[in-house]
Amino acid sequence: MIGTLTGTVGVLAADITVGQHPRHTILGLTVNSDTVISTLVAGGILIGLGLYMVSRITHGVPGKLQLAFEGLVNYVEEQVESAMGIKSAPFVVPLAVTLFAFILIANWVEIVPTQERLISPTSDINLTAALAVLVLAWVHFTGFRKKGLLGYVKSFTGAPRWLIPFRAIEEVAKPLSLALRLFGNLFAGGLMIALIGLFPSFVLWLPTVVWKLFDMFIGVIQALIFSLLTIVYFSFAVSEEGH
Repeated sequence: MIGTLTGTVGVLAADITVGQHPRHTILGLTVNSDTVISTLVAGGILIGLGLYMVSRITHGVPGKLQLAFEGLVNYVEEQVESAMGIKSAPFVVPLAVTLFAFILIANWVEIVPTQERLISPTSDINLTAALAVLVLAWVHFTGFRKKGLLGYVKSFTGAPRWLIPFRAIEEVAKPLSLALRLFGNLFAGGLMIALIGLFPSFVLWLPTVVWKLFDMFIGVIQALIFSLLTIVYFSFAVSEEGH
């Protein structure tokens, strides 16, 4: 009996297809179509919310959306000011706010009711890696502009010299940690939903609701961590002390 049960679970587990994507080839490039569609939907929702908020913005009593946005901006401004001073890199505030809002919506977009089920595009390593590369490229470019090429290179190669290999490892680890942390948590969430789908139908609703609420909470935390790490990396790039 145990052997039969184990075999059945093995067959059911083999049916789980989390992490597989429908693919199309465009100009020689392989594209995960579900990730692209979900990313466009998340971006469209973000732009739509922004335009709606602008149309309803007021200097009087703010609405709920405006209040939430102002609270987010104030929080990010405080983090940037404490990390590097807003005047050192004023663009970091809108960048961090945009990253948080986009990643949060991307994490939650799978709950949007559509004919075709949307996925969280952040559960695809391709998107999280692209976001990480974008942030780190911008960080290094800012460092070059603030300190000059020699000054910025010196922040990695200065005394003590024995730390140079560790600084190199740190720079390689930054995009990996940004991309894999976000991807890993969202991928694990999708995997858990797939496993919960193996429950009997008469009890399926309860673990699904509980896990989805928890998964949405994790989505908030991951969006916040990505934004805060972005601020930290920019503070390293513009600080006079270097790394």
